[in-house]
Amino acid sequence: MPGTPALRARGAAFWERAAPGWARHADRQDEIGRPLGAVALDRLRPRSGERVLDVGCGCGGTTAEIARAVAPPGSVVGLDLAEAMVAAARARFAAETGPGLRFVAGDVEVLDLAPGAPFDAAYSRMTLMLLADPVAGLTTIRRSLRPGGRLAATVFRDGSVNAWLPAAMLGAAPHLGPMPPLPIGDEPGPFAFADPARVTRLLTAAGFTGIAVRAHDVVLEAPDHPGDVAEWLIEVGPAGAAYRDAGSTARASARAGAARLLERFREAGTGYRLPAGLWLITATTPASDRSGTP
Repeated sequence: MPGTPALRARGAAFWERAAPGWARHADRQDEIGRPLGAVALDRLRPRSGERVLDVGCGCGGTTAEIARAVAPPGSVVGLDLAEAMVAAARARFAAETGPGLRFVAGDVEVLDLAPGAPFDAAYSRMTLMLLADPVAGLTTIRRSLRPGGRLAATVFRDGSVNAWLPAAMLGAAPHLGPMPPLPIGDEPGPFAFADPARVTRLLTAAGFTGIAVRAHDVVLEAPDHPGDVAEWLIEVGPAGAAYRDAGSTARASARAGAARLLERFREAGTGYRLPAGLWLITATTPASDRSGTP
């Protein structure tokens, strides 16, 4: 297994190449993908006046939603590794950006504190399993929270309850160029947090208390547009960069291949129902925590 620096470099390179696909499909991702983080938002219950950190904010949809819940006079900072996604978030929500809403590019694993700390709460949708050094990233989050601060996040469980997730890549891959290395074991990837005992160990090592990891099932509903749905899932997945580098004939074949494997999730004339198995992760910082924030 590669060491942490190599995994971190691999992740940075991946997200640099993946960002254009996420930016292109940002509205679709916000609308169809909202159930992936809704349970964590419901559990976090951000309130007016609170300061919130959104870890892995992507193109900004969740951050803007939180900002509307806490302002005025609260505020939220969206933090993401990919500078291109942060730029897309700023452009998408330019009319709302100000003291109550900021987007910052940065690696949560190497920061001492997240910009804008201390925060009352932290939120993360489908990001924590992508960290090369989860303890380092979680420790930064914990240090960036006030004593008694709370964390609510979602991650995928395992592939058996998220079968549509690899389908787009497997259907597209034979028609495209080289793919990035697929994760092995606990390497960063969609199923790196599949083991709830490991999740608890990582949070404990990072200094969190009151840890709970609960199963939660949702269904993503997409319209009955096979080509569009296939392209969306290809572009936000590991085949995205290879897809964008390919010619028009190869892209059409990739969409058709992905659509074939996604057909079992489709009801003709109605649309797609993509079942997703998540872990809802909640935790708090010790009420007497004095190791991080001022």
